[in-house]
Amino acid sequence: MHIHSFTRAVAGIMLACSPAIHAADIIPLPSSISKTDATYTFPEKATVSVPQFEGDSIALVVKTLSSQLEKSSGTKLVLSDSDAAITLTLNNTLPREAYNLEVTADGINIQASSPAGFFYALQSLRQLMPAESKTPATIGTVSIEDTPRFGWRGFMLDEGRHIFGKDEVKRVLDMMALYKLNRFHWHLTEDQGWRIEIKKYPKLTEIGATRGSRSLGWRECEPDTMTYSGFYTQDDIREIVAYAKDRFIEVVPEIDIPGHTQAAVAAYPEILACDPENPHEVWLYQGVSRDVMNVANPAAVRMATDIIDELIPLFPYSYLHLGGDECPTDKWKTNEACKALLDSIGSDNYRDLQLDFYRKIAKHMAAKPEADRRKLIFWNEVLHGNTSMLPQDMTIMAWVGADKAAMEAARRGHTTILTPQIPYYINRKQDPSPSEPLSQGRGTETLEAVYNYVPMKDVPQELADKYMGVQANFWSEYVITPEFLEYLMLPRLAAVAEAGWTPQDKRDYSDFHKRIRTHEPILQANDWNYGRHAFTNACTKCAENKND
Repeated sequence: MHIHSFTRAVAGIMLACSPAIHAADIIPLPSSISKTDATYTFPEKATVSVPQFEGDSIALVVKTLSSQLEKSSGTKLVLSDSDAAITLTLNNTLPREAYNLEVTADGINIQASSPAGFFYALQSLRQLMPAESKTPATIGTVSIEDTPRFGWRGFMLDEGRHIFGKDEVKRVLDMMALYKLNRFHWHLTEDQGWRIEIKKYPKLTEIGATRGSRSLGWRECEPDTMTYSGFYTQDDIREIVAYAKDRFIEVVPEIDIPGHTQAAVAAYPEILACDPENPHEVWLYQGVSRDVMNVANPAAVRMATDIIDELIPLFPYSYLHLGGDECPTDKWKTNEACKALLDSIGSDNYRDLQLDFYRKIAKHMAAKPEADRRKLIFWNEVLHGNTSMLPQDMTIMAWVGADKAAMEAARRGHTTILTPQIPYYINRKQDPSPSEPLSQGRGTETLEAVYNYVPMKDVPQELADKYMGVQANFWSEYVITPEFLEYLMLPRLAAVAEAGWTPQDKRDYSDFHKRIRTHEPILQANDWNYGRHAFTNACTKCAENKND
């Protein structure tokens, strides 16, 4: 990865002051949990029985468990087929991500039908373990039957505005794994930067990955004069996708087109610009640029499909996000080719030019071998056009007026994911205090507000199967450094994770608040930065804005 000018200001991590984790303090809260007063103490060497599974991916889960056990308790795992202290058993009656976990005074028993289920059992067991090394480690006995509410439990990271680097992305994936999130939506292109290597179009990163300001201008704040640059090579992408896979996280790339594309237009104005005779540069400001792709140029459509062709082998999963939000139509209205195209499709709604562009991409996708096809995801603005031009199996990610937009998508027969701007945009301020670091929002997205959002409230039963799940989003206009990213993410990420996993009738903020406070030793042991607002008895002080 090539990256310019950002530093990690690592603060000293103080010793934990919060109480130890108890069985009922697991996050997300399991579907069913009971505990007794007995305990289990890990021996110096613990035998483990592992079932046979195609691809040996359960063995990978056990390897991860072994590493974490040795770190926290000094316990070393030894494989054994009999008299095992830890027994993993296949139970094909359980859903794919479900698990049963039983800790008795004599040992640990885990049942699941897939490696993912065993992995999530491990995350619950991990939360029961001491956060810091303690030999021998003792945990309370507990019986858990657990399965997630939603299949899509996501987090989106915008690196178009600011890029945080390969190591930080891996830290984010570790945070997601702890709280059983399973989709990493990676927003890789923006007006302010193109962050992924495309070999057929090298100028996307040679030109589009660099701009003339580290911070972005907004209102009275002008851009600075620092050169800011960074992108991920395709080797970087493969490494991160593999790292995520080991944590049962699918990576969903977003290439935002035809809007939010000024960086790409600056790289290839002769193909993408509606006005190639004018100068174009990577944008230095926040907000929405009006410099969008010329969707009437066949070469622009071909460039889009060429880019998608390079993405498919890098991201070997079912979904591809093509953006679709905040796409101004001003330049299309003054471009003769765009006006002629709109007339040819029999519409007077310029938004339909965007959907016609997607229709051509979808046609290209449908012609591929089945293994290379991807289902398309769009932000909910595409509902403002004639969606009959698009595949019925597309997914709408609902952000602005999320509940209403998701309902409309479901009524049109499309699947939908809830990503409400209020309160699931966890890049926004998390407290109204004047000392809160500068970011978007005014402190309305407190931990309590994030937690108390109710997904699928008042959704008719006949539409319920169209709702895939929930996702927290993180936009980086104001956020330059990794530690500030983490400060805003945590612990609000855990609140969204619980909405995605735990049955609604078991969710309660006062109970969650008690549980999240016991997680401070885990956050500190991982050297993760986090907002201190929920940890009222913590011995650490609120973070300062580290963007400088």
